[in-house]
Amino acid sequence: MLQILSVTGPIYLIMAAGYMAVRWGFFTREEARVLGRFVVNFCVPALVFRALSQRTLSEVLNGPYLAAYALGSLAVLLGAVAYAHRLRGKPMSLAALQGLGMSGSNSAFVGYPIILQLLGPPAGVALALTMMVENLLIMPLAFVLADSGGTLRWHRALAQAMRGLLKNPMFIGILAGFTFALFDLHLPEVLDRTAQITATAASPLALFVIGASLVGLRLEGLRRDLAVVVLGKLVLHPVAVFLALLILPPLDPPLRVAAVVFAGMPMLSLYPALAQKYQQEGFCAAALLVATVLSFLTISVWIWAIYPLLELVD
Repeated sequence: MLQILSVTGPIYLIMAAGYMAVRWGFFTREEARVLGRFVVNFCVPALVFRALSQRTLSEVLNGPYLAAYALGSLAVLLGAVAYAHRLRGKPMSLAALQGLGMSGSNSAFVGYPIILQLLGPPAGVALALTMMVENLLIMPLAFVLADSGGTLRWHRALAQAMRGLLKNPMFIGILAGFTFALFDLHLPEVLDRTAQITATAASPLALFVIGASLVGLRLEGLRRDLAVVVLGKLVLHPVAVFLALLILPPLDPPLRVAAVVFAGMPMLSLYPALAQKYQQEGFCAAALLVATVLSFLTISVWIWAIYPLLELVD
C-alpha cells in the first residue's frame, strides 16, 4: 500500500496545483485548455512513439494479450454506450464519452509505475500492448460513436473518423513507433532526447489540466452518472478483461497480471482534455477525480486478488 501511495500521491498534488492555480487567478480555464491541447497533440504522441519504437516487433504484437485486452475493453465500451444512450436517453456524444471513461485506462501515468514495481521489465511490454488497444481501437471507436450523433449513418461517421485519425498526432506517433520497431530503426541522439523530454512533460501537464477543469464544477444531477462510470471503470473493466483471459489462449503469468491491473486503473489522464470538443470536460474531470481517489482501494484489492499469479511470476 505504501508503494502505491508513493506513486499515486504526487498525482493529487499536481491536480491540486492546477485547481489552485485557476482558483487563485494565475491561470484561467481557457488558458488551461491550451495546455490540454499541447498535451494531446505533442506530449502523448512522443510518449506513445517511444513506448513502441524501443521494443521489437514481436514484443508489440503479442496476439493473445491484444485479443484479451481488446475483447474486454470493447465489451465494456459498447455495453456502456448502449446503457447510456438506449436505456437512459443520453446524447450519443455523452454516452460515448462515458463508455470511453469505463474502457480507457490511465496506463502510462498511473498503471505503468505500479506494474513496474510488481513485475519489473515485462511491464514495459504490457504498456506498449495496452496503449495499442487504447489508441488504435477504443479511442477511435469512441470518437466515431460520439461524432455519429446516434444516427445509423455509421459509414459517414467512420469515414470522418478515419480522415481525422490520419491527421491525429497520437495515431501518427503509433504508426511511426511501429515503423521503427519493424525495421529496428533508431532516432539520432538529439531527436531521441527531444522526444524523451516532450514525453516526460505529458504526465504533469495532463494532471495540471485536470485540476484546472474542476474549478467551478457543479455535480447536481450528475451523481448517478458518476457512480456508473466510476464503477464501470474500476470494477467492470478489469472483470471483463479477466473473463476474456479465461476464454482465450493462455498468457504468461506476468502479462496476465498486467492485463487485469492495467484494466483496473482509473481512466486516462487525458479524459477531460479529450472531452473538450463535446463541452463535457467538467463531468469527465469529476469522474476522473472520483475514480482516482477510489482506486487507492480498488487497485490494492485487484493486486491482492491476483496474488497467486504474482507468486508464479516470482
